[in-house]
Amino acid sequence: MNVATQTTTLQGAAEKTSEPSHAPRLKELRQRYVDTGMEDFVRAMITREFPGKIALVSSFGTESASLLHMVAQVDRATPIIFLDTGKLFGETQRYREQLVNHLGFTDVRRILPDPKAIAARDPKGILWSQNHDACCALRKIEPLENALKPFSAWFTGRKAYQSPTRARLQLVEWEGGYFKLNPLVTASRAEIEDYFQRHDLPRHPLEADGYLSIGCIPCTTRVAPGEDARAGRWRGTEKTECGIHAPPLAEIVPTC
Repeated sequence: MNVATQTTTLQGAAEKTSEPSHAPRLKELRQRYVDTGMEDFVRAMITREFPGKIALVSSFGTESASLLHMVAQVDRATPIIFLDTGKLFGETQRYREQLVNHLGFTDVRRILPDPKAIAARDPKGILWSQNHDACCALRKIEPLENALKPFSAWFTGRKAYQSPTRARLQLVEWEGGYFKLNPLVTASRAEIEDYFQRHDLPRHPLEADGYLSIGCIPCTTRVAPGEDARAGRWRGTEKTECGIHAPPLAEIVPTC
């Protein structure tokens, strides 16, 4: 092997073994905020870590008001991204308006699917009945990809207790080129309930009717006593997430 070939081979090996460029900051954020309370974490992300480059993606579901309230206490101009799939409950639309007015947000971005894509791929509006994943991609994943482009990080309202598939969530994650921040990851349902009561937050009108996790009308059902909070989503199928959130996987990033 000549010197040039050997050098190229060594460089290639080094590139393959080097950690991703985001890894040092991911490790740093996890270590720095591991014991930080929910509200302090939200404040630090907005004002210190990602000023002007962070958004909250909210479904305005049954527990959304807690995180929305935390963000509003820091900066009501924080962009709020709301994915309007065209298949949402009217109660969710009205609840969104109620919460936005109640909390005083000034930059709520209602994101709709691309009309041309809808016309080409779901002209009859029944794609959900044929291919759940394709429908979610069209109406949620692709619109969110465009909406997130101005940002470096985004808040999610996910909690580890919600379902077995979310039990491995971490406070800070990296996915798709963005830092995903889960301030409520360790919160229990009782803690979320307490937060609602302490701050007198409005409730989603469908919650009292047994809907504990609310998405699109065709793919949401009531949750029976004893079921996990997301059991009513895509009931009768193996689908557990719309695709915006990939299942948590082990990362090649040291945690301590």
